[in-house]
Amino acid sequence: MTNVGEVDGLTLFPADAGYQAAVEVFNLAAPVRPAAAVTARTVGQVRAAVLDARRRGWPVRVHSTGHGSAAARPVDGGLLIRTRIAGEVRIDPATGVARIPAGTRWGEVARAAAAHGLAAPHGSSPTVGAVGYLLRGGVSSYGRQVGLAANSVRAVELVTADGEFRRVDVDHDPELFRALRGGGGGFGVVTAVELALFPVAAVVTGAAFWSADHAAGLLAAWRRWTRDAPHRATTSLRVMNLPAIDGVIPPALSAGPVVCVDGAVLAGTDDDLPAARRAADDLLGPLRAVAPPIQDSWATGGPLAVLEAHLDPADPVPLVGDHLLLRELDEAGEAAFLTAVGPGSGSPLINAELRQLGGALAVPGPGGGVLDHLPARYAYVSGGMPFGPVTAADIRRHCASVRRALTPWDTGRTAPTFVETVDQPQGHLDAAGVAAVDRVRARVDPDGLFRHDVAPHTSALR
Repeated sequence: MTNVGEVDGLTLFPADAGYQAAVEVFNLAAPVRPAAAVTARTVGQVRAAVLDARRRGWPVRVHSTGHGSAAARPVDGGLLIRTRIAGEVRIDPATGVARIPAGTRWGEVARAAAAHGLAAPHGSSPTVGAVGYLLRGGVSSYGRQVGLAANSVRAVELVTADGEFRRVDVDHDPELFRALRGGGGGFGVVTAVELALFPVAAVVTGAAFWSADHAAGLLAAWRRWTRDAPHRATTSLRVMNLPAIDGVIPPALSAGPVVCVDGAVLAGTDDDLPAARRAADDLLGPLRAVAPPIQDSWATGGPLAVLEAHLDPADPVPLVGDHLLLRELDEAGEAAFLTAVGPGSGSPLINAELRQLGGALAVPGPGGGVLDHLPARYAYVSGGMPFGPVTAADIRRHCASVRRALTPWDTGRTAPTFVETVDQPQGHLDAAGVAAVDRVRARVDPDGLFRHDVAPHTSALR
């Protein structure tokens, strides 16, 4: 029997010392201010917090690192449960499955996996929480080879609204197991997941930068390559306006807009390495022929190098952005993208990215979750930081203009891990998917304790 008293001293209110630390988020442009917050380090504390919230009539929202705070519903008047479940990543080398406690960041998972010659379907940042990323689908740095990251989840452990601990998988409540993977939340507090890893011998990875004066030629060459690129390669092309930060960003990269092409080409075995190098050469050769890069870090390395290639910020920052899933671009699409975010556009966006999709990302995963693939060719992801003369309103206005420019290629769908704001158009589930996850929510949370934890456009109930 769980004692509600287990959260005595852990439940923090706005006037309490430690409250600010308990509600911190990575995206400083989207702070949260719940009525109370609990940082749960054990399953018992999670159960006690859930039961205490029921007793007080508080709705509950859950997160770990707060990277997705801008895309989540407000939790005013409710309880925020921050999961920091104690324990290390455990890997079974015989099965290649990792058990990951909630609150663990991808850097920790990648390091544990690499020690066994394995890799995880992580994203571009080592500081993102693994569990939240996986539950929202996850477009991995290896996604074109292994598919959506959620398809690799083998089991989920959670505490539901009744305070009960459950472990679900394909044989134990498969309906809930399917809904958890991409269903938009609102099912309980996930405390751990089990994740299938995959072999890795080496990865060709890095980032190359050019002056944006060469943007048109670079985009055309990159897009031609993506049409028939091998699945082992997952890349992105970005137009970037990088701030001048001494010791962090070289002056050559902050002197004006630049184009960056980064990514990863997987060699699962030593025998695969020549093919991986050829694939990288097929990409980079035509790009380097357009113009010599200002900076180029592409090289053969281990899987941990992939986490450094995208150069995501390590510390919390304010970020305002947008996201679309796009169909195949043509020359008009290239021109529309560069007119909106390229040289002379006046773009305040630090990052305007086209992420390569297709491959295994476009194929429904056998036994996958309710979100098991992405029917699109590219993900457009953008972000700007409201610093100095640039305001959040300035960034939102420019995001809206880019969205209008890309409308002819917009699929109307989204990938949850790329969604930047709670009010942007979203649509990763169709009507049948929404109905399926709503049936599960009605069963496991009939009173709507987790109604604030449900992502927009994933429920018709609330």
